[in-house]
Amino acid sequence: MEWIDRLNETMDYIEAHLTEEISYEELARRACCSVYHYQRMISYMAGVPLAEYIRRRRMSLAAAELSAGAKVLDVALKYGYQSPTAFNRAFQAIHGVTPSAAKETGVGIKSFPPLRFQITVTGGAALEYRIEKKEAFRVVGLAATLDHVLEKNFETVPGLWQRAAEEGLVPRLAALMNGAPAGLLGVSACGDDEAWKYMIAVSSDAPVEKPLEEYTVPAFTWAVFPGAGTCPQAIQALERRIVTEWLPTSGYEYDNGPDVEVYLNPDLQQAAFEVWLPVVKRGM
Repeated sequence: MEWIDRLNETMDYIEAHLTEEISYEELARRACCSVYHYQRMISYMAGVPLAEYIRRRRMSLAAAELSAGAKVLDVALKYGYQSPTAFNRAFQAIHGVTPSAAKETGVGIKSFPPLRFQITVTGGAALEYRIEKKEAFRVVGLAATLDHVLEKNFETVPGLWQRAAEEGLVPRLAALMNGAPAGLLGVSACGDDEAWKYMIAVSSDAPVEKPLEEYTVPAFTWAVFPGAGTCPQAIQALERRIVTEWLPTSGYEYDNGPDVEVYLNPDLQQAAFEVWLPVVKRGM
């Protein structure tokens, strides 16, 4: 239960700081993982990105205060909006009405209660995995910079895959592949001590020429999960199962390293793949 307790502690931290700037670094520290992996966990477990969850909580409290008679400008400033226009836009996105309208009797508004996590026993479907130690390996590929707020990257990664296809870079990468893991790789290099980027890459010791670049995946212990299906939906479904079913009771937690997707065949409609997650024994 320690892992769940840590996540609930982060929810308590969010509640105590909704009228302040919330430090993702502090949330990750309390959860004992990287900022990247914390956001991924919350997104899969809560069903919404972390930034959206925080926004909903703030707008829930803002709506209650407006209904109780508080001034719109005062509430906007309290929840970190220096511009009434920005507050109005955020409020309407959540509640479907303006802040001024929310002050009126009989107007419907929404409430999003705080999240609490618990382990729920669900049945039956096996989740295959293996634990594998691997030395550092070099990859070469096409990269795109990622924002530290993950929801801002929803178009970045698909856009990179589209660019790779349009420029014929996938066959070029396949020709460079000469190391393990064998396959086309999707590398989320998002450690706390590095600039965040996503790469479409292969394991290779070949020289790099633009627009390609190189990256060294550090040595880690990896939890490796095989999967199959139409991508990216099948990978997202597998990653959700890993976070919600395997991670809470596995005895492992995320290490501060990249996630790696290994595509074992080129057909994304009937893909065979593996998800590699850097892990460490819990409590180590």
